[in-house]
Amino acid sequence: MANLTPFRGVLYDATVVKDIANVVAPPYDIIDAAYQKALYERHPNNVIRLELGMDEPGDSQAKNRYTRAAGFLHEWLKSGALRRDAQPSLYLYMIEYRPPSGDAGTPIKTLKGFFSTVELEEFGTGRIFPHENTRSAAKADRLNLLEACHANFSAIFSLYSDPDNRVMQLLEKSVDLQNPRLDFQDDAGLHQRLWSISDPAVLGSVHDLMRPKPLFIADGHHRYETSLRYRQLRREQEASRPKTHTGLQPYDSVLMLFAALEDPGLTVLPTHRVLTHALPGPDTITAVLGSAFDIQELPFQPSEKDARSRVLHLLRNQGQSGTVFGLAIRDAQAYFLLSLRPSHRPLASASERDKLDVSILQQEIVATLCPTSVEQEAIVYTKDDHEALDLVQRGHATGALLLNPTKVSEVRAVAASDGRMPHKSTYFFPKPLTGLVINAMED
Repeated sequence: MANLTPFRGVLYDATVVKDIANVVAPPYDIIDAAYQKALYERHPNNVIRLELGMDEPGDSQAKNRYTRAAGFLHEWLKSGALRRDAQPSLYLYMIEYRPPSGDAGTPIKTLKGFFSTVELEEFGTGRIFPHENTRSAAKADRLNLLEACHANFSAIFSLYSDPDNRVMQLLEKSVDLQNPRLDFQDDAGLHQRLWSISDPAVLGSVHDLMRPKPLFIADGHHRYETSLRYRQLRREQEASRPKTHTGLQPYDSVLMLFAALEDPGLTVLPTHRVLTHALPGPDTITAVLGSAFDIQELPFQPSEKDARSRVLHLLRNQGQSGTVFGLAIRDAQAYFLLSLRPSHRPLASASERDKLDVSILQQEIVATLCPTSVEQEAIVYTKDDHEALDLVQRGHATGALLLNPTKVSEVRAVAASDGRMPHKSTYFFPKPLTGLVINAMED
């Protein structure tokens, strides 16, 4: 069962920090070094100092970016820059945005969700399901931070099914939608709004509605697995001490953002593969891939811009009814459209994972063009069609593989069957900001 545990959130006090837009940040895993530095310089209380601190000369096991983060957290709580709510709450959250691939005429969408903590469950034992594989380096970093700070600064993003929209209707009716607690525009131009809800009757109703629902992790697998490991370590520590408390402990729960699978404001973007190692020429590549794919060549005529427009249009259009990929190769004066041959389509009895476009891409193309683990580790990922193609055209990459976004229904099917998708299979958009509400554990 999904056991939601309303919590006393820690939020920035706008009377102290002034503009909330200056102290929040995007998720840590999409922040590069230049942006990290800019966030540091933007405001002395920017959450970047907690979530993704900078290394300094002379750092040691006793003094490092994790211990500094813990110091900042304690200092900001003491100064009032951060304040803990008096009552356990849920936090209604809305993001108004224009999809990244859209132009000025594309309709604005609104993602609706809510923040809460939820009791941790080992995968395969309850109602919380992963959908993607993880890598160990990121988990080690997040564990160091969690052990130092005992806090979740950014929320895991999870999805639940609610075709009748009962949960969100209940939450929206319980707040004054015209007067959010937080209301600002972020760096990307997205309109961010947050409300807090502490009415015990509403919290109880939401808890009961959510309790039987499976939760599918959309983003934050590393942080969830890190929280499981942290819970294990804390339980081992507690086992060696006299027992002074019973029941659910703060380390038994983790901060999540919950959004409905059926929410029209939810967007899934593709995660393209950009290759950086040496590749053979276009003729060799197309010959190798030709056994599994019908290959259509789109020459740069009358221009590269025209061929780019055509390959992206065909990729999206033909991808609605089949498995299709785009291919760019450095120095080739054409783009290529790869359509999977019927003879290579997965069998009806294949697993939900093996039926995915991203799995077919991995098996039929990536494994062929990047046969070694070193070459696969060197792959660069981007959700932006044009960034992937520009990297090739400007000589910064040797090739790019474009794919269509995984459907939300496919993510649910893989997760529900206890499967795991290949690394970097999905990019759910928009992602919740870091620092809107913090789960600082009360031990």
